[in-house]
Amino acid sequence: MTPNRPFSATGLALIAVFVGIIAALGLVPAIAVPGVLVPITLQTLGVMLAGAVLGKWRGTAAVVVFLVLVALGLPLLAGGRGGLGVFVSPSAGFLIGFPFAAFVIGWLTERFDAARSLPRGIAVNVLGGIVVLYAFGIVGMSIIGHLPLAKAATVSVVFLPGDLIKAVAAALVARGVHQALPGILPDQQPRDRQSVQV
Repeated sequence: MTPNRPFSATGLALIAVFVGIIAALGLVPAIAVPGVLVPITLQTLGVMLAGAVLGKWRGTAAVVVFLVLVALGLPLLAGGRGGLGVFVSPSAGFLIGFPFAAFVIGWLTERFDAARSLPRGIAVNVLGGIVVLYAFGIVGMSIIGHLPLAKAATVSVVFLPGDLIKAVAAALVARGVHQALPGILPDQQPRDRQSVQV
């Protein structure tokens, strides 16, 4: 694959594919945890993958398009949820944080060549897909769920084991994609596959 601009025809096609992937992950039923206002879903994995595979601009664009479709009423969130109402629900902070998480993951992936290093890939997904996303999600739960900030942060710990697994899975998938399709990141020159780091 040759280097290309973020929003070339190839880029737009990749963005569309990842909108579909994030939506497809919503078909897996959400898991409601007693005492927690926000359900556990697989769609954060899609956000991590978007940033780690597509880079900062395409990854962010895929997540933004997905959220626009949700806002328009398409039932694309886990549990068949959609419409503007989800943006004033306890999950709103996480949803608003999706594009920021994808951007940070994509930027760090490009900046530190994390696509070819599993340890760096995991670290990048943890920073963007957990640290950044939780910052938005915890504030959203606190404001909309009328919880003290510390309580919202404590409650969010229940998401951590699953999200750590997602961070590892996203790094593994992203590394595999970048090995198979060197140069998929915008303006990135394909490298010799022998340079792939462990």
